[in-house]
Amino acid sequence: MSHDQASYLELLARGAAAEAYDRPLLLARASGAGPDELAALDQAKQLALRVRAELEGRRRREAELSALFETAHDLAGLRDLDAVLRAIVQRARSLLGTEVAYLSLNDPSAGDTYMRVTEGSVSARFQQLRLGMGEGLGGLVAQTARPYVTDSYFDDARFEHTRAIDTAVRDEGLVAILGVPLMLGSQVIGVLFAADRRARVFEREQVALLASFAAHAAVAIDTANLLAETRSALAELERANEIIRDHSGVIERASDVHDRLTEVVLRGGGVHDVAAALSEVLDGTVEFTDYDLEVTGADGRAIRHGDDWVAAVSAGGELLGALVLRGHRDLDPVDQRTLERAAMVTSLLLLARRSAHEAEQRVRGELLDDLLDAADRDPRLLRERAARLQADLDVPHVVLAARIDTAGADGSGRDAGGRGGDAAATGERETADRQRLWSAASHLAATRSGLAAARDGGTVLLLPLGPSDSASDLARQTARQLGCTLRELVTVGASSPVAAPAGDPGPIAGAYEQARRCLDALRLLGRSGQGAAAQDLGFLGLLLADPGDIDGFVRRTMGEVVEYDRKRGTDLVRTLDAYFASGMSPARTKDDLHVHVNTVAQRLERIGRLLGPDWQSPGRALEIQLALRLHAMSTSVAR
Repeated sequence: MSHDQASYLELLARGAAAEAYDRPLLLARASGAGPDELAALDQAKQLALRVRAELEGRRRREAELSALFETAHDLAGLRDLDAVLRAIVQRARSLLGTEVAYLSLNDPSAGDTYMRVTEGSVSARFQQLRLGMGEGLGGLVAQTARPYVTDSYFDDARFEHTRAIDTAVRDEGLVAILGVPLMLGSQVIGVLFAADRRARVFEREQVALLASFAAHAAVAIDTANLLAETRSALAELERANEIIRDHSGVIERASDVHDRLTEVVLRGGGVHDVAAALSEVLDGTVEFTDYDLEVTGADGRAIRHGDDWVAAVSAGGELLGALVLRGHRDLDPVDQRTLERAAMVTSLLLLARRSAHEAEQRVRGELLDDLLDAADRDPRLLRERAARLQADLDVPHVVLAARIDTAGADGSGRDAGGRGGDAAATGERETADRQRLWSAASHLAATRSGLAAARDGGTVLLLPLGPSDSASDLARQTARQLGCTLRELVTVGASSPVAAPAGDPGPIAGAYEQARRCLDALRLLGRSGQGAAAQDLGFLGLLLADPGDIDGFVRRTMGEVVEYDRKRGTDLVRTLDAYFASGMSPARTKDDLHVHVNTVAQRLERIGRLLGPDWQSPGRALEIQLALRLHAMSTSVAR
C-alpha cells in the first residue's frame, strides 16, 4: 500500500467530508504519477467512499434505532399523551433533518382534521389549521392509507388544493412535504408530516423512518384512549358502588323506619309516639301540630317552611294536622319520603282515634240537643253528663252557629261559583259537607271541652269562654280553624255569652237563635268565611242581639265622645247632633249652636280624633245618628 492510498484510511478514521477524498488523487496528478498509480488511487478512493457511506448508514440507523427505542420507552411509561406525541414529532424532525414536523388527527364528531402537535412552525394560521376530510396532501394520505411525498407542494396536482390549506402552507413557507398515515388497524386516525421550506427529495429510508414514528404515535394514541376508557370505567364502577352503598343505606333506614312505626301502631301508640320515633330516625325534632295548617301542601308531600320541613296529615280531603321537622334546613329525598310516610301513618292513627271518638261526639251532640230543646232538665243530671264528657257547664259559654258557605247571599247554589252540577249531585255534596263540618266541629269542641251537634243544615257549638276571650274572638278563631281543616269557607255567628248553662239552660235556645241570625247577617253582608258576634255588626247587630244591650251599642259607637264631655264639660255630643240635623253643614251648625264657625270646625276636628277618620262615612254616620237618638232617649228616661 502506497503512502497516497494510506491517506484514504486516515480520512476514514477522522470522518472527513466527501470532498476531502479528491485531494490525494489531485496531489498525485500534480506530482506526475503514472497511469497505473492514478488508477490504483482512484480505485482506493471509490472503495474509501463506499466504506464511508456504509459507516454513515450504520451511524444513521443507529441514531434511528436509538430514537425509536427512546420513543418505545416513553410509551411504556405513558403519563401525558401530549408530551409523548410532542417527543415523537421532535425526533422525526431531528432525524429527517427537516425544518418543520407536525401531526394532525381526525375529529369524527366535527367531520374534519385538526393540528394536534407542531414543531418548528412559525405561522399561527398554520398551527390552528382545520381542514375537511380528503383535502390537501393529508387527505390523500388518509384516503389511500399510504405515504405520499411531494418535492414541490404548490406544483403537485395529485391532491385537492383548497384556499384555506394553501394559504396556511404559504404562510409557513413549506415546499417539500412528506406525510405518512397513523393507523389503528385498518382505520386512518391522522397523519404525521415532515416538511422543508426548500425543494428536496425524501429517501425511502426516511419515509420508512417517519412511518415507524407514525406507528408509535398511533400506539400512543390508542394506549391513551384505552387508559381514558379504563379510568372512565373505573369511575363509573366507583359511582355504581356509591349508588349501591347509598341504596343499601336507604333500604336499612327504610326498614328501621318501618319497624319503628309498626311497633308504635301495634302497641297502640299515638301521634306523639310517631313523632318521637321519627325524631330518632331523622336525627332532629319532629312535632305534631294542628295549628298553622295553611303552610302545608295538599298533595301529601313534605315542603320547606322557613328552616323547617312540614308534611300534611290529611285523609279524605280533610286536613287533620301536620308533622313538623325542625333542625334540618336541607333534607335529602329519602328523609323527605320518610317524613311523608310517617304523615300517612299519623293520619291513619288519627282516623282510628276519631272513629273511637265518634260515639263520644254523638253523646256530646245529644247533650247539646237537650240543652237547646229541653230547658227544664235537671241541672244535677246535666252536670253529671257534662262531667263524663269533661265539660264544665258552670262557666260562661258562647253558642256558635257554623255553616259551610256553599251558596251566595242570594241563595244560589254551587253553580254560581262554578262548583255545581245537577240537583242530585248537589244534594249529595251538601250532605257530605254537613257531615264533614259536624265531624270537624265535634273534634274542635272535644279539644276545647265544649259540645257540638248537627242542626238546621249546619252545626251548633257550645264552647267555654276564656277569661281573656270575647264572643267575637271565639267566633273568628272557630271560623279560621274549621275553614283551615275543611279547606272551605266556613262562616260562624256567635251569641252573647251565657253565664252558666247547667244552672239555667233556658237562655241557650235564645242564644242559638241569636247566633243563627248573626250567621245569616254575615252572609247577607258578603262576609262569608268570617266569624263575628252581634256586637261586631253595628246597629244591625243591635237588631240581632239582646234588646237590653242598648247602652252597650251607644258605648261602642260614641262612648268616647260622651266620656270626653263628661270629664271636660264640653258640648261635643250636642255639636254632633246639630251637625247631623243641619245636613252636615258647618255653617248651619254654627247658627243652631250660636257659636263661631271656627268653633264648630274645632269641635268637629276633636270628634274626628275621638271617633276615627271614617266617622262621616255613610255607614258610620248612620250608626252614630242612631246612637245619638238612643243616648238622648236614655238620658231623658234617667231624668
